[in-house]
Amino acid sequence: MALRSREIRLVRRPSGFPAPEDITLVETDVAEPRDGEVVVRNDLMSIDPYMRGRMNDVKSYLPPFQLDAAMEGHAIGRVVASRSAHVPIGTTVRHALGWRDYAVVPAKVVEAVDSSLAPESAFLSILGTTGFTAWVGLFEVAGLKAGETVFISAASGAVGSAAGQLAKLHGAARVVGSTGSDSKAEYLRTTLGFDDAFTYNSGDVEAKLRAAAPEGIDVYFDNVGGVQLEAALAVLKPFGRVAECGMISHYNEPAPGPRNMPLIVGKRLRLQGFIVLDHQKSYPAFLSEVAPALRDGRITDVQTIIDGLENAPQAFIDMLRGGGKHVGKVIVRIADASSAA
Repeated sequence: MALRSREIRLVRRPSGFPAPEDITLVETDVAEPRDGEVVVRNDLMSIDPYMRGRMNDVKSYLPPFQLDAAMEGHAIGRVVASRSAHVPIGTTVRHALGWRDYAVVPAKVVEAVDSSLAPESAFLSILGTTGFTAWVGLFEVAGLKAGETVFISAASGAVGSAAGQLAKLHGAARVVGSTGSDSKAEYLRTTLGFDDAFTYNSGDVEAKLRAAAPEGIDVYFDNVGGVQLEAALAVLKPFGRVAECGMISHYNEPAPGPRNMPLIVGKRLRLQGFIVLDHQKSYPAFLSEVAPALRDGRITDVQTIIDGLENAPQAFIDMLRGGGKHVGKVIVRIADASSAA
């Protein structure tokens, strides 16, 4: 086969925000597939906040990235060599070995992508883990019901933009989002159908949330933690629920926790963290609902596409810092899907 592949490696564990010097691009030979393996030429790869946690050498629900080894994450590509009768050459698949041009993957862990449902990139965003995370958090964890009010932090990001649209699709009475710029807040209101949106990085977050949801909120979908979680606890109604999806404000530097935690007791609130990997049995139900909604335009697949594997590290850093031009799911287009293997 004699293929060469570029790959992004972690060479130093970050202290605070990742820096370009923590990550490097190398070129290496692609191993020959063994029995039961396939070689995938990656076309698209996902950039996600959880990857920051894997840069730390700590035990978590996913193992840490190894130093001087290729980073990992969801990718979509085409099989160019196969030692499996079940996954023939030419199959478009999703797998977890992104951050490289070519990946040698056990055939039993790749998933065939049905591009008749939606463009392939959607399976890294609204029809992939991103949209599924929003769906699980809203409906299986928080139990959002029609007629309720929901607040979503980091609402112009990948999961947040999906969560807001899914909440409206299920009949939420009011959907409020926070984001990092006025232009993104306007985008949430005018394009994605949020009832209101505000910027979190100027002014009193609690006051802004109270103005956007004057009757209080029933559900908080938390992607941020810190000050925004404190504001949500203050504005939640009795018996409100919080789906703890992520706490990006704590990922790179220390951030204060809520100072009003006693409200959890007095209001009888429920806060529940969740990992979407624990809910895989529900993916078919999610897909059967969301794929038709995407196809007929009831929801929008919000993506920012970055061209070139070499630009993936900076895209990752920019996403973690927030407040930039990226909206929705950040996807890196590694290779032209029409090019020859």
